[in-house]
Amino acid sequence: MVENKDIDLEQEAEDRKTEEDSSETAECEENETDSLEGTSQDLEDEIEILEEDAVEAEQGEGKKGFFKKKEKKNKQEEKIAELTDRVQRQMAEFDNFRKRTEKEKTQMFEVGAKSVIEKILPVVDNFERGLSAVPEDAKEDPFVQGMDKIYKQLMTELENLEVKPIEAIGTEFNPEFHNAVMQVESEEYESGIVAQELQKGYMYRESVVRHSMVAVVQ
Repeated sequence: MVENKDIDLEQEAEDRKTEEDSSETAECEENETDSLEGTSQDLEDEIEILEEDAVEAEQGEGKKGFFKKKEKKNKQEEKIAELTDRVQRQMAEFDNFRKRTEKEKTQMFEVGAKSVIEKILPVVDNFERGLSAVPEDAKEDPFVQGMDKIYKQLMTELENLEVKPIEAIGTEFNPEFHNAVMQVESEEYESGIVAQELQKGYMYRESVVRHSMVAVVQ
């Protein structure tokens, strides 16, 4: 009986120890789980913080890049505006140069044309003097008719070149077109009117090539 009681006590002590070991193991496991859960939460919190930092950094870099891009764009726009202004100025200068050159060329052409016309006018005067001196009975002569045709052809070509005679007889004296060399009395015209044309004057376009030499009623 004593032996059986000892066996029961040993079994009970062993069971109690096993139960204590199991309790300690469970407690350890619970503590370890809590520790792992805490570590996991810490890691999650840290990851979240890192993600937030990354987003903020990315946003910061984005803003920085945006401002850099905007600054670069502004510099490009300023450069484009500067080049555009320079091109416009050069175009304006070229246009002014072209207009000035065309005006100078026109003036030079007109000066040259007037110089040639001035040299031709004495020939016209000689034709007119010669034809006016032909007697009435000789006007049908072939030579005279030939000279008359040449004279008319010359006048037609001068007219095509915009050369035209200045009106004189019967018009009011105008120093811009007439050169008064004498005064005369006249019953036909009033004072200040051109009564005689001693030498015909001519205009080339809008400018006077040669003034008319006239006699004005006093």
